[in-house]
Amino acid sequence: MPEDLVTTIQLARILKLSLASVNYYTNLGFFKIKSRKGNHRLYDRREVVAVFETIQRLRREGYPLRLIQKKLEKGYDIQYRL
Repeated sequence: MPEDLVTTIQLARILKLSLASVNYYTNLGFFKIKSRKGNHRLYDRREVVAVFETIQRLRREGYPLRLIQKKLEKGYDIQYRL
């Protein structure tokens, strides 16, 4: 199954985030860059949406982003919806 790659701008629209927020989440290591095409970073849409949904759920539970980052680094389970 081919990856569903999207640009930073497309990702911002899908997630209803600013470009700065997408860049911030990328810099924190939440959103992984899968490829590059020219100056454009490409992300796997399904993977990023699943990670973002997990981040939103943990934020609602009261976790700060830095703690969420540590949880994900330690292998916190992310449910991918296909």
